[in-house]
Amino acid sequence: MKKLIALTAVTLSLVFSARAQWIVYDPTVNIEQIVSEAENIAEYVDMVDNQVQQITQLGDQLQQLQQYNKEFGDPSQILNVTGVSALTSDLTQTPLGQTISAVEKTSDGVAALTYDANGLYHQIGATFTTPSGNQVQRNADDYKPNEAINNATANYTNVTANVMQRRQALKDAIAQTTEALQSATTASEVQKLTGVLIGQNAALAATDKEIDQAVDVSVEQDIENRNDEQKQATAAQEEQKAEAVEAFDNYRTNFQLNTQPPLFPTDSQ
Repeated sequence: MKKLIALTAVTLSLVFSARAQWIVYDPTVNIEQIVSEAENIAEYVDMVDNQVQQITQLGDQLQQLQQYNKEFGDPSQILNVTGVSALTSDLTQTPLGQTISAVEKTSDGVAALTYDANGLYHQIGATFTTPSGNQVQRNADDYKPNEAINNATANYTNVTANVMQRRQALKDAIAQTTEALQSATTASEVQKLTGVLIGQNAALAATDKEIDQAVDVSVEQDIENRNDEQKQATAAQEEQKAEAVEAFDNYRTNFQLNTQPPLFPTDSQ
């Protein structure tokens, strides 16, 4: 019996000794693990909260952008702007006016002989008749300056007619753009229409400059003609003076004055 009790005691001591080796409980370490896990959970909660706030802010920003697009308008969607076609059509036109160089090069003098300004002037004709009845052909080159003036006048007339037509088209386009600007519903549309309106007014002012340029060509050609006329007159005077001096010299050479005293007949002769 004693042996059995002793054996049982030994067995129980071994069992308790083995369990003590399997599970070791340290309250301090366990508390630190719990605190660390709680901190991790708190940080995760903060991270989730920050993400929720960011998502909320992005949602608010998206609503603001949607409201902004509603009020301002999407510029990429406003394609058919009133007045653009008329403006680009006018700006791409080749200027009709000629330069003074072009006016002078096309002046051969022939047309000047029959020019009458729609009946305002009398034609001088390509020929004329002398008192004896001879037909004389005029020298067309002498009338090149006159034809240059006629060409400059024709240039001014053509430019003016073209500008008047374009001005009316631009004014009609400006009126349409102004009406569209008045009924615009978004800021983006207002900005685009305002840009078109500025361009149309600039084009209108540019057409007036074309008329000014045509006038300048006429005035410049007239100045050149007057200058040439004065130059020719000065040259003619110089030539006449030289011819007169030469004529007097020739006369002195060919006709010597008699320096001998005159001899009068006497009664004895």
